[in-house]
Formats: sequence, C-alpha cells, structure tokens
Amino acid sequence: MEQLIDFATNNILLVAAWALTIAMLLWTEQNKAGKSVDTHEATRLINKEGGVILDIRPKKEFATGHITNAVHIPASDIDNHLTELNKHKQKPLIVVCNMGQTAGAVSKKLKAAGFENVIRLSGGMTEWKAQSLPVIK
Repeated sequence: MEQLIDFATNNILLVAAWALTIAMLLWTEQNKAGKSVDTHEATRLINKEGGVILDIRPKKEFATGHITNAVHIPASDIDNHLTELNKHKQKPLIVVCNMGQTAGAVSKKLKAAGFENVIRLSGGMTEWKAQSLPVIK
C-alpha cells in the first residue's frame, strides 16, 4: 500500500490523467446507451403515461417470463420490425433485455429511427424479477 501511495504522489499527473480517462469512458458509455430508469420509474411510466415495454430478448428467454403487455421483438430482428412500433412513437418506449446491456444499442437504433422517448430498463428482466414484480409466461 505504501508503494501505491508513493507512486501516486510521485506521478500525480499520470494518476490524474488515468482518473480523467476512466471518468470520460464511463460518461461516454452512459450517454451512448441513453436514458435509463429503474423498475419503480418504469412502472410509473407504464401506469401513468401509457409507456410501452419492448422486450428484445430471444424467443426462448421471452417464453420463460415477461412483463405484462410487452411487445416482443428480438434485438436481432429490430431493424425489420420498426414499422410495428410506429404507433408508439409518441409514448415512452421502455426497452428491456435480460440484464440491461443489450438495450443500449437497440435504444440508439430506435432514436435514430425517430422515436422520441426511448428509455432502457436498468438491470433488465433480472432486476424486474429481483424486485418481485409481476411476470407472465
């Protein structure tokens, strides 16, 4: 531990550059993926603002349990099925994957296609189930 402290004090500019690089990387990754909400905010959006759940998991995962009234379009097919989502362009569109990682890329595609209010569910279905929220099969 002493060596780490000595290194940091002797190379303050190097340590500052490293910290800045990490901060910029985290900021870039967060912005690239778009806005995210937790399960409570997602529930509020669904109930109060007519939010639509877009489940992008593969068919097998979707069949194991999904959020009520979720629209299912696997991430690999999203480009071919954008017209199915056109009726939801003005509503909050909550993109759900298994753990919240894949939803970022799909959200970016949806925003580029003109969807105004695209949001990722932070933690995906894993977090939804962990919060003991309703799932149908």
